[in-house]
Amino acid sequence: MKRFLLMIAFAGVLISCKNTSEDKNDANESTIASTVEENTSEEVKINYVPIATDEALVATALMAAPKASRDGCKVIGYNMAGEFVTFREGSNEFIVLVDDPKRSGFNAACYHKSLEPFMARGRELRAEGKTGPEIFDIREEEAKSGKLDMGKPGATLHIYYGESERYNPETSEVEGANYRYVVYLPFATAASTGLPENPIGPNHPWIMNPGTHRAHIMISPLNDNKNE
Repeated sequence: MKRFLLMIAFAGVLISCKNTSEDKNDANESTIASTVEENTSEEVKINYVPIATDEALVATALMAAPKASRDGCKVIGYNMAGEFVTFREGSNEFIVLVDDPKRSGFNAACYHKSLEPFMARGRELRAEGKTGPEIFDIREEEAKSGKLDMGKPGATLHIYYGESERYNPETSEVEGANYRYVVYLPFATAASTGLPENPIGPNHPWIMNPGTHRAHIMISPLNDNKNE
């Protein structure tokens, strides 16, 4: 009789342990489900809207600049009315060029101010109706003659680009945008830099237009969405 009672008590303990284990599993599954729902909810909350104002043009373009330098950048480019304007003056070494609202997709840039003569000459020739190859040849000749200032060797262009024309007004991030960096080294070559003339991987540096005024190191990092 005593052994029988002990067996019943032991069975009760096993059932209790099993129920406790199941309760814990249920709790864990509930926590996981809740976390998934919260994450999904956070993703849904992102409210991308069209870049449709001058303020939005400036805010999104500044994402091309290093975060610590955004407050002091000069900002220029085409406004929503199609006029090329200076949105604001700057106090540091960067000039930011806003996305052209009349072109599809998104493409903003931030570059060292010593590159402005080179950049401005390109805009001038483009406004005259010159084609890409014509602009290249004209600037090549002017750079070789010393007429065109190519800026400081190693001056960098930061590009923030993507296919979408919508952004998050809370963060100024453009939907799906990526970064690319261009380090200008006029007339540099693969031999003078040790870099390949073609990329060997999706995020590896390489030299483009080697031996010309537009020789530059191309760097296309993997997108981490940190916008730093």
